[in-house]
Amino acid sequence: MITVRDLRAERGDTTVLEGLSIRIADGEFLVVAGANGSGKTTLVRQFNGLLEPESGSVRVDGIDVSENPVAARTSVGMVFQNPRDCFVAATVGADVAFGPENLGLDREEIDRRVGAALEAVGMADRRGARIDRLSGGQQARVAIAGALAMEPDHLVLDEPFGGLDHPARRSVHRRLEALSAAGTSVIVVTHDLGEVGDLADRIAVLSGGTVAIETDSPADERLAKFGVRPC
Repeated sequence: MITVRDLRAERGDTTVLEGLSIRIADGEFLVVAGANGSGKTTLVRQFNGLLEPESGSVRVDGIDVSENPVAARTSVGMVFQNPRDCFVAATVGADVAFGPENLGLDREEIDRRVGAALEAVGMADRRGARIDRLSGGQQARVAIAGALAMEPDHLVLDEPFGGLDHPARRSVHRRLEALSAAGTSVIVVTHDLGEVGDLADRIAVLSGGTVAIETDSPADERLAKFGVRPC
């Protein structure tokens, strides 16, 4: 479970989040939506300590993130909007293997995870390819595979469908559906409910520094008021 209480976060001199509280249950599929600048990315980067709040608390599986960020980063996998922020190796296979290697897994298990993750995003045939020679969409798929290979309890994806073609979008959609069904918490930051609205257990819309509305329906007419297109 991820529990956020009375979170206050700033970006420079601007208060982005103010008194925000939300709880994400184990196995829940949550979509975080809202207009540009509403604080979606600022919120989810608190989940594994990439950003620290001015006040309030974030707890992952009962542990305060500020006290043990390593535990949070093991439990919460993160896929950034810009995939280049994630890469640590020159080739696809080496990059996706990096996280499992740092968990101390044996080679057979690492290879299994890498293969399954690349298959999930349609990149199984590019394992030996250099990342710097891939298209932007392919790089996005590798970033997602890197997070999937960690098999985290909670998976956060920030605008994961940008730059993906239709087959890749469908492949990622199916993988997220399977992960959710298997009990992984999935949190997707997106401005386009059409990609994952059918998977969402709940949609939380940010506005004014906090959660303005929550709904279980991607067709909720209130969404439009906050710059989110119902679907």
